Amino acid sequence: MIIGIPKESIAGENRVALVPETIVKLIKAGFQVQIEKSAGEKAFFPDADYQKAGASIVADVYSADIIAKVGAPSAAEIAKLKSGSVYVGFLNPLADPSISAELAKKGVTAFSMELIPRTSRAQSMDALSSQANIGGYKAVLTAATSIGKYLPMLTTAAGTVPPAKVLVIGVGVAGLQAIATAKRLGAVVSAFDIRPEVKEQVQSLGAKFVEAKVEVESAAGGYAKEVSEETKKKLQEALAETVAVSDIVITTAQVPGKKAPVLVTKDVVARMRPGSVVVDMAAEQGGNVEGSKAGETVDLNGVRIVGPVNLPSSMPVHASQLYSRNILSLLGLLVKEGKLNLDFNDDILKGACVAHGGQVVNERVKGLLK
Repeated sequence: MIIGIPKESIAGENRVALVPETIVKLIKAGFQVQIEKSAGEKAFFPDADYQKAGASIVADVYSADIIAKVGAPSAAEIAKLKSGSVYVGFLNPLADPSISAELAKKGVTAFSMELIPRTSRAQSMDALSSQANIGGYKAVLTAATSIGKYLPMLTTAAGTVPPAKVLVIGVGVAGLQAIATAKRLGAVVSAFDIRPEVKEQVQSLGAKFVEAKVEVESAAGGYAKEVSEETKKKLQEALAETVAVSDIVITTAQVPGKKAPVLVTKDVVARMRPGSVVVDMAAEQGGNVEGSKAGETVDLNGVRIVGPVNLPSSMPVHASQLYSRNILSLLGLLVKEGKLNLDFNDDILKGACVAHGGQVVNERVKGLLK
């Protein structure tokens, strides 16, 4: 069974799907591994490390039985895939279902890492969580280098500097890491989430939980659920006072396949002190902050609104290592005794599969194609 690792083709993507330490384990398990020349260089894994791990450096990996990638394939890459092969990567199927449809037409069995169920059994394969963890950490560092003040309280001969006030909106994996990182840097941290049950998690990290009496339905499968416009307005009102007095606001609220909910309006940003910073981690999905732009920093009355793109890619070493381990765990289900084990009675494989047997098989993705 041959696994192929192509170069990432999306601009700005520095990660690689498999790293040398994982390849050693795959080869011990009986796999052959081929990697496209220089595929790991942007993540600081040179070809020599892959060769030492036992991988072959090749010009074209698309004849492999399994292709492991970070991003979705381009049309040209789909054309190179062989029928009957397996593709594993972030396919963005709920925002762009056409990729899943093209993979199905090619006769490829495709697994989308975004659709791995958020269950205890699937934790080791949960790439959304492993990458969101990195994103939350880097969002705080981005804010810390953008704001014109210290984060911790400092007592000096020239006087005492008060700590910065940080508000994290959205207490998923990224939000929890953002809270923990901001606390480590010495800030006074508050956090908000529409799910009251996360209050204990917030407090366990030493942050204050911002209460908001807004009722919402719980989402199935561990994913966020879109809320009504009326609920969004109530959330905006509940957050306005805390946002206005914060030095740093980090927003993380996203709904797979949907536009991100606007939780912070321009009017509220205008009430923040000049020099304050907002980092909108949902900028690529339309933004939690009115006026944010993906890949840009917008100045609104002296408040910087940062719209970072692909934060995990800015830390490619650890992002690639963690993603590689996610892939390794998934391969443990996909391949048994050297043969493909496409057991769709397994809830993980069934949940993550978007294309098989020439058809789009995921019901949510099929619904988007109609």
